[in-house]
Amino acid sequence: MILRLIVRSFIDTAGPVGSRTLAKHYPLGLSPASIRNTMSDLEELGYLRHPYTSAGRMPTQLGYRAFVDELMDMPELTVPEKRLLKAKLDQLMGDTDELFRQSSRLLGRMSNLFGVVLSPRLSTGVLERLEVVPLSSSRVMIVISVRSGLVKTIIFEMEVTFKRRDLDRIVAILNERLSGLRLEEIRRSCARRTRDLDDDRTGIVRLILSESAMLFSEPAEGRLSHGGAQQLLTQPEFQETEDVRRLIELIENEGYIVQLFEEQHTEPSAALGQAVVSIGSENSDEKAEKYSIVTAQYQVGETVGTVGILGPMRMDYERVVALVENMAMLLNNPFLDTPS
Repeated sequence: MILRLIVRSFIDTAGPVGSRTLAKHYPLGLSPASIRNTMSDLEELGYLRHPYTSAGRMPTQLGYRAFVDELMDMPELTVPEKRLLKAKLDQLMGDTDELFRQSSRLLGRMSNLFGVVLSPRLSTGVLERLEVVPLSSSRVMIVISVRSGLVKTIIFEMEVTFKRRDLDRIVAILNERLSGLRLEEIRRSCARRTRDLDDDRTGIVRLILSESAMLFSEPAEGRLSHGGAQQLLTQPEFQETEDVRRLIELIENEGYIVQLFEEQHTEPSAALGQAVVSIGSENSDEKAEKYSIVTAQYQVGETVGTVGILGPMRMDYERVVALVENMAMLLNNPFLDTPS
């Protein structure tokens, strides 16, 4: 009970919590001396630490972990907040880019932390159709359509000398052999599946084979939407210039943030939409050991994306978990829902 109150008080005030504060503000039925003894025991066990400038205590990483795993209440947003989230997202159904941008900004604004939405991993999607569109005598566009409405387009330089009927024939054969397969499977096996098409006059098969890693993988950038960096920088943990510099370097590195958030789900321990909380050194990289990251996965058709929030270890875990889980639930299959 005392550990729970200290964690909550420290989250609210960002200041060390003393025994007199607990005795004065909470009906514990314990004397300040008994509370001090308990706090000393918790410190010996590694749940609290004692700043040398203060008689109060503050949670350690272990203390936050115990709070998240065993002591915090069931996370829940208020009914008006749930309605606000749903109403905002309903307005954006059909515009996936804007949906992800606004979702991350909502997470940042409602948590005063750094909100992140990663668009679904394209390589986990199932190919619905492949199209080849000649743009000029020297350029073609290949369009990869994935079930659930995701589309990837890439423009290639190549000499366009083929006839339309030859192009239609080879594209039809490719769709017959590749449609219904996951993109990551196509990337691994397209050479084997097209080895008998050496009579292709268009050069499209050769192009697809040579560029398969680019065509059937995640894009190098563009999956990350984020919001709330300004709110995060107002937190007391970022008063020192060096702390601000390190945080900015971290959140401006798109590839790093994508990897950091997706690595929270390398083990299939959490169900879809269930929050995973990573605290301090539990994060996959030492650059992030001063932060906590809360993530959940959402599903669009057969592809999976990630939503999450990054902030200092002193974050309101109950509220952040509730925000992340509600956002993941609302983003599940948005292209299959109709706005209410």
